[in-house]
This record gives sequence, C-alpha cells and structure tokens, in this order.
Amino acid sequence: MSWHTGRLIGFDLESTGLAVETDRIVTACVVGCGGGEPVASTTWLADPGIEIPEQASAVHGISTEKARADGRPAAEVVEEIVHALVESVTDGAPVVIMNAPYDLTILDREARRYGITPLTDLVGDELRVIDPRVMDKAVDPYRRGRRTLTDLCAYYGLRLDAAHTADADALAACRVAWALAERWPQLRGTALDELHAVQQQWAVQQAASYAAYLARTPGREHEAPSVRPDWPLVPHQARGTA
Repeated sequence: MSWHTGRLIGFDLESTGLAVETDRIVTACVVGCGGGEPVASTTWLADPGIEIPEQASAVHGISTEKARADGRPAAEVVEEIVHALVESVTDGAPVVIMNAPYDLTILDREARRYGITPLTDLVGDELRVIDPRVMDKAVDPYRRGRRTLTDLCAYYGLRLDAAHTADADALAACRVAWALAERWPQLRGTALDELHAVQQQWAVQQAASYAAYLARTPGREHEAPSVRPDWPLVPHQARGTA
C-alpha cells in the first residue's frame, strides 16, 4: 500500500509575518484525512502577544483586535499544536505541509519562546514530512508558472475554498499530496522513509538553483545568500538572531 492511500495529517498555520525567527502564530490547523476515515480537524486562534501587521491581516483575515478578543494565550495554543502533531507522528502518519520549513520553523521557535519542548525534540527521527511544494518541483521541474498552494490546486484540478485560512490550506495540502502521488508513479512507489530523505536532497538542489537564479538577476543579487537549503525546518542552532 502506498503512503498516500493511508491517513495523512495536514498542518498549516497563519502568522504575523514571514520572518520565521521572530513572527508569531495567529491561526493553525491540524487535519487528518484519508485512510478510510472521516476528515477530522482541530483549529486554533491565538493571541500572538504582538500587533498583527495590516499586510498579514489582509492575507488571513485576523486583526489584532480579533486575536485579542477571541484568541487564546499563545503558549497554550503552541503546546496543543505540538501535542497534536506528536500524536500523529507516534501513530506513524506523515505530516503534510506546504513549504514545510516555514510552518515547522515558526512552530519550533514559538515552542522555545514559551519554554515548550519542540516537536523535533519530542519525536526525533520519527517525523516524516510530505511537502507538496518540494515534490512538485522535483517531478515537474520545467513547468512554467507559480507553484503556490492555490496554483497547485488549480493545476491538479482540486478545489480550494477560503485560501490562506489554516484549515482550508491544511486540507488542500493533503489533497495536492494525494494528487501528486496519483499522477507520478515514482512518488507513490517510494516508501515513506525514503521519500522523506529524498525530499531533503531535492530541497537542497532547489535552494541552490534558486540562489543561482537570484545571483544572476539584476537587482536581486543581494538576496541569494539568504536562501537556505534546510528542510523540513531550519535547525535552531542555525539561527541568525538571538
């Protein structure tokens, strides 16, 4: 049986911004789907403890005022997210995350910020991640166009309602992962352990290719050194800020 026909656990979060070392979780979702069982999801709304920039609110729809009024303390939310993912990993399910280094690194830094044992410290080498962004680039590298979650859903003929909400995006990532495996035999024919390992290799290659592109693009040369090859998250010891 291929990994994609079993239970998949989707994870997505929306945050105060794109700086994984310093930005905070606003909303998150962990959803289980497939494997012959009903879809089951848990969502969270956190008060991140800082102002939510207007640019971020415009993306996910949560204002500072709403987060403060309706959100739960960030430390509680982070601990529950980590616990939910630990349960999934312990059950042997892969965690599907579109652009995994973004979500997992923010979650890791949030856990450390609040004195919570991070996910990777709890599950170690048991974590198996499926990243549709990395896989799609690897199996179809010359296809033109953007490869956001919205783009991948459109390309693979999948429905995505309420994009940029954590629950919709987490479920959509699982659907894209399933569609990728259905279309590409080399993905569905690869054992989960091996697929996790090869995605690390693909991520390194893709980062190098993107950095080279930036280095030769006038006006963007300065961006090349900031491209990181880390996958599925940026290790804590590699942080550039305190």
